[in-house]
Amino acid sequence: MATLSTRRWPGYVAVWRWHFYAGLLCIPFVLWLALTGAAYLFRPQVEALIDRPYAHVAGAGPHASAAAQVDAALRAVPGAVLHRYQMPDTPEQAVQVIVGVHGRETRVYVHPQTLAVLKTVGEQNRLMRVVFRLHGELLAGNVGSYVVELAASWTIVMVLSGLFLWWPRSGALAGVVYPRLHAGGRRFWRDLHGVSGFWVSAMTLLLLVSGLPWAKSWGTYLKTARTMVEGSRVRQDWTIGAGAGGTRAMEDAHAEHGGMTMDHPRQSYGPLDRMVATVKPLDLAPPVLIAPPAGKGQPWTAKSDSADRPLRTDLELDATGRIVSRKDFAQRRLVDRIVGYGVALHEGALYGWLNQLVNLLTALGLMLLAISSVVLWWRRRPDGVLGAPHGRPRPALAVGLVAVIVLLGVLLPLFGVSLVAVLLFERLVLTRLPGARRWLGLAG
Repeated sequence: MATLSTRRWPGYVAVWRWHFYAGLLCIPFVLWLALTGAAYLFRPQVEALIDRPYAHVAGAGPHASAAAQVDAALRAVPGAVLHRYQMPDTPEQAVQVIVGVHGRETRVYVHPQTLAVLKTVGEQNRLMRVVFRLHGELLAGNVGSYVVELAASWTIVMVLSGLFLWWPRSGALAGVVYPRLHAGGRRFWRDLHGVSGFWVSAMTLLLLVSGLPWAKSWGTYLKTARTMVEGSRVRQDWTIGAGAGGTRAMEDAHAEHGGMTMDHPRQSYGPLDRMVATVKPLDLAPPVLIAPPAGKGQPWTAKSDSADRPLRTDLELDATGRIVSRKDFAQRRLVDRIVGYGVALHEGALYGWLNQLVNLLTALGLMLLAISSVVLWWRRRPDGVLGAPHGRPRPALAVGLVAVIVLLGVLLPLFGVSLVAVLLFERLVLTRLPGARRWLGLAG
């Protein structure tokens, strides 16, 4: 029974094996998410550059009414209805009107004076929207969202196990807080890997956790738990999985965002000018979106759609333009506020350019971490095998590790399910194949 003895925490080699196999799964995704995430950080600058030709189109003189601008946009997309009217930030800007036909949205740029249509583009075809979908779902819808969430969950394991391996076991700072750049060889790459991992670990965990509410599995998990606790339908201002496209997603978003995206019944948009007159003096954080009623007897809605989510405000207005209700960020439930701060942090919008810089440095650090790990593996890998650290045939049961794994399995359900599947596959299949067992470095 000595071989089945217990200990509080696993040994260095045992954690190294977890770190190695988690990295094996995660490294390609870490590189991909870091690259696409770094690109998406600069969405405000990129979209401003794309929209520059339409930023100063109006001159002196009267502007057409908002209703007339919407009618011009609708004529450009036959069969469409108004989804959202985006209030221009300056009088010189082209007006952007988002219209939809059976769930497919088109953004129409309209000259505010002449009503000429200057540009039309599908919402899902906008450059930064494509980058967003590449980052969050690999352009593969909900399947891609599951894959990204699985990789993110295992990356959390990789970071936590990496911190355990990094934890200094002596008083030296070299190789712990700063790399020994003149060491050369494997020590140089090991220092580069460990030190860069230490410096980006906290922000990496924040980014990974703050991205989970968007993921299909974890986002649904959270929403279901909230519905059970709160006892009523949960209304969130973020989408789950491939929530930006498709009729069902439009219906869900409609229920949660006060009619901002679902097809509305055909109606007169004359009251829009009264909504604009009411909302404009409020000086809400841009972009400000106004949407018509989703059905008979329902209110008009207006909201700040600022990327800095703590600045957001939601309004409901009656047909006369009178504000019926107002809900600021501070009035939302605690969970919504926590997620809102996390999403803003994730997108680099919470504290301006400094947030962008910190996120960019984290992304670059993750790329360095991934590349250095590949170099380390390649330099130490024996010929003919994968090069995983060798495990003991019957290791002591580490109670602390089991507790951590169970906790992570509860908090990250997709990780828990995948871990059980991997362990079963290893026990029932791989250990019975001597060649595969030897190549993977599994215990006999």
